[in-house]
Amino acid sequence: MIDYKTEEEIIIQKESSLLVGKTLAEVAKLIRPGVTTLELDKIAEEFIRDNNAIPGFKDYNGFPNTLCTSVNEQVVHGIPNNKPLKEGDIVSLDCGVLMNEFYGDSAYTFAVGEVNAEIQQLLDVTKQSLMLGLEKAIVGNRIGDIGYTIQKYSESFGYGVVRELVGHGLGRSLHESPEVPNYGRRKSGLKLKEGLVLAIEPMINMGVKEVKQLKDGWTIVTADGKPSAHFEHDVAIRKGQVEVLSTFEYIEEVLNKN
Repeated sequence: MIDYKTEEEIIIQKESSLLVGKTLAEVAKLIRPGVTTLELDKIAEEFIRDNNAIPGFKDYNGFPNTLCTSVNEQVVHGIPNNKPLKEGDIVSLDCGVLMNEFYGDSAYTFAVGEVNAEIQQLLDVTKQSLMLGLEKAIVGNRIGDIGYTIQKYSESFGYGVVRELVGHGLGRSLHESPEVPNYGRRKSGLKLKEGLVLAIEPMINMGVKEVKQLKDGWTIVTADGKPSAHFEHDVAIRKGQVEVLSTFEYIEEVLNKN
């Protein structure tokens, strides 16, 4: 079953999505060598609750924290801990909020201090693959058009596109139908209609596409130990042009000041 949203519901959901962007911007102020992901997590939880919302990930299927904090070769679902971040690391922060019965869900991969050119390119390409995928999220296209576009662009740089983890519908539940793979064939899959809200989230590896899960039951890492990047936006399907409900604007204002 696919839950198509009314205009009123999309407006409410946009508030949730924007709050995720604001939360990640608060956290971005602290990202530097020496800070721990647990410290970042604490700030995120306080900020969400101060804004009359609930952390969307905390206790979701037993996840212990507000943020998924995935460092370097960790792809997604990293658990915040007390290990300080180091110069040259990258950290993907994935955050969800529940506000007025609707979820927002967005992710951004941050450089810790200065990163080398190879890693910077991975960040830039992953983010750009998301932007190109978003352009396909319009009425009349199909799910496969989004995945094909992300895959084609990312693989042109020799990167691996993760298969086991995908984007998803979003609404009153954190994960709704349909699944939104970051790979695929054009003109395949579900036809996109007005009122569909999707979380589109490329997870792109510098090396092979294969991943494995750590013993903690959550953290997904690249099979070859090379870095991975992750960016995510929430979108409402419209005619002619996508409506992006989440934003990186607040995050990038912070980063541009640093």
